[in-house]
Amino acid sequence: MAESDWRLEGEWIKNCNCAFGCPCDFNAPPTHGSCQGLVAMRITKGHFESTRLDGLCFAAVVDFPGALHEGNGKMQPIVDERATPQQREALFNILSGKHSAEGTMFHIFSMIVTTIHDPVFVPFEFSFDKNGRVAKLVAKGVLETSVEPIKNPVTGAPHRIQVMMPDGFEHRGAEVASADIHSTGEIKFDTKGTHSSLANVTQTPRGVAA
Repeated sequence: MAESDWRLEGEWIKNCNCAFGCPCDFNAPPTHGSCQGLVAMRITKGHFESTRLDGLCFAAVVDFPGALHEGNGKMQPIVDERATPQQREALFNILSGKHSAEGTMFHIFSMIVTTIHDPVFVPFEFSFDKNGRVAKLVAKGVLETSVEPIKNPVTGAPHRIQVMMPDGFEHRGAEVASADIHSTGEIKFDTKGTHSSLANVTQTPRGVAA
């Protein structure tokens, strides 16, 4: 690992085309055999070396032909247009996985993604209520996703379930919810009522700190 001083604290969204309770979290095959989804973060506090990243948003849309660990994935990075050239470089350094230890999230992504589409820089709208299981992300012109609580199929009442991952490389615990996704960038797909994970996370070169 190339040692670097970086840290990202913030609000984390993972939405995909699988049924509620993402099988990847259980080392199981994707619900439909392939994975299309996204991860996104609003950085409440962050830096790469001396470059501050507070308040910026980023997302990555992905498409895998099978289970994630089998690789051959495609990805398109989406970055907050407010990021300066220095902040863009800092984010790409983190996302590259080159400044993370083996087995950490960004390093794993670097191993399983073989095609990276050109990044886009657009305005973001980002709202997040983990406990309420409500979130919304709009990356203008390329991605829209909304999250709401899973509903009881009989009563319609909100249903609450959490996934705890003491050794997780993505988060330590997340609220599970229902997502709609409309992706119109290089990786195009739509879902309705599919899986969502909402978490507050802290990522470092050595992995999840909280």
